[in-house]
Amino acid sequence: MTTQASNEFKKEMMDANIDFGSHTFKIALMQSGFVYNRVTHGAYADCSASELSTGSGYTAGGFTLTGVSLTQDDTNNQGKVTWNNAAWTASGGSIVASGAIIYDDSHASDVIVGYIDFNGDQTTLDGGVFTVANIEVDVL
Repeated sequence: MTTQASNEFKKEMMDANIDFGSHTFKIALMQSGFVYNRVTHGAYADCSASELSTGSGYTAGGFTLTGVSLTQDDTNNQGKVTWNNAAWTASGGSIVASGAIIYDDSHASDVIVGYIDFNGDQTTLDGGVFTVANIEVDVL
């Protein structure tokens, strides 16, 4: 899994418009074939047409993340934002996703924090649990 922070997120951080203590962050699963661009995908609306549709245990708009943590990484000279795992139980069909967008649902434009690339489609069959674990975005 590879992760990329959006350029818009970095700008909004510099402008002090992101509040990790009070904002709500969501993770949304993306359809097969979605290609993320950290320059042109700055807001949730830029990608929402490529999100999975509601069904098979998934609800469009994403899962509300909990357990936000900010850490300083002196070894790699960057900051890290992490959240608890996100999970959906497949029901009535399979969940198939190629990646996930993390966005700030409290921000006026629903700014994209980052994208997690699953390096290919990931499938969870009916009855299984689709989990995104170790959710992390590096802020360079």
